[in-house]
Amino acid sequence: MNLFPARTASHQRSLSTGGLLRFCRRYLSVALLLVLWQAGAQAGLIPSRLLASPVQIVHTAWSLTLDRTLPQNLLVSLGRAGAGLVLGIAVGVALALVAGLSRVGEDIVDAPMQMARTLPALALVPLFILWFGIGELPKILLVALGVKFPVYLNLYKGIRSIDPKLIELAKTLGLSRWKIIRDIIIPGALPDLLVGIRFAVGISWLMLVVAEQVNADSGIGHMMMDAEDFLRTDIILVGLAVYAVLGLLSDQIVRLAEGRLLTWRGRTAVQGGTR
Repeated sequence: MNLFPARTASHQRSLSTGGLLRFCRRYLSVALLLVLWQAGAQAGLIPSRLLASPVQIVHTAWSLTLDRTLPQNLLVSLGRAGAGLVLGIAVGVALALVAGLSRVGEDIVDAPMQMARTLPALALVPLFILWFGIGELPKILLVALGVKFPVYLNLYKGIRSIDPKLIELAKTLGLSRWKIIRDIIIPGALPDLLVGIRFAVGISWLMLVVAEQVNADSGIGHMMMDAEDFLRTDIILVGLAVYAVLGLLSDQIVRLAEGRLLTWRGRTAVQGGTR
């Protein structure tokens, strides 16, 4: 039985009001920028051939949606980004485990990874075309290439940051190496891994722009390149807006997963504070 219904209802209203105010503050600057942009375009201060107005961009996006151009290209780009993201995360996790769990593995893996992550992606495009052709494979591999580095770096750091005393205690208790990895190392390094995945998701969209320049005949990047030939800044900006929205949504998804996977941290903090 709720003995304080009025207080509970008031508390829920205050939470919802606070969330609304926080949302407004978060996107107020974006809304103001769009208003100024539209005003400048209507006043003739911003030529439409150089920068389409927000209203024109929305109109173009709606037209591209109705004729199926935008949805079809979006599905192709999502497929490439998703495949590259999964592959890059898998490779990054595997390499981080090899380097983080063994000194020999670190000597073998870490130096080449540190060298490779400084190479510019655009410089690798000709090699990827030479090695893998001009189909879908080089596009997916370019995305995976960019994704694996933040995953590797953050997970490697997480593994190396685990307290050695915990591992010594586990060995004293007779835990096998696999159980130590499963029950101590992976949970302890999980927060750093999720941070790496958040970076990786953002990088996947950046690498996709590069990847879709490799003789692509579909995808958001291809749509933007075609628009460039015809000086259609409205279509180019639609593509950029799609990338921005996808980046925001994917980051929110990872943050939601992070909140669910790391609920034990909140419980631990509460228990520690009540001692």
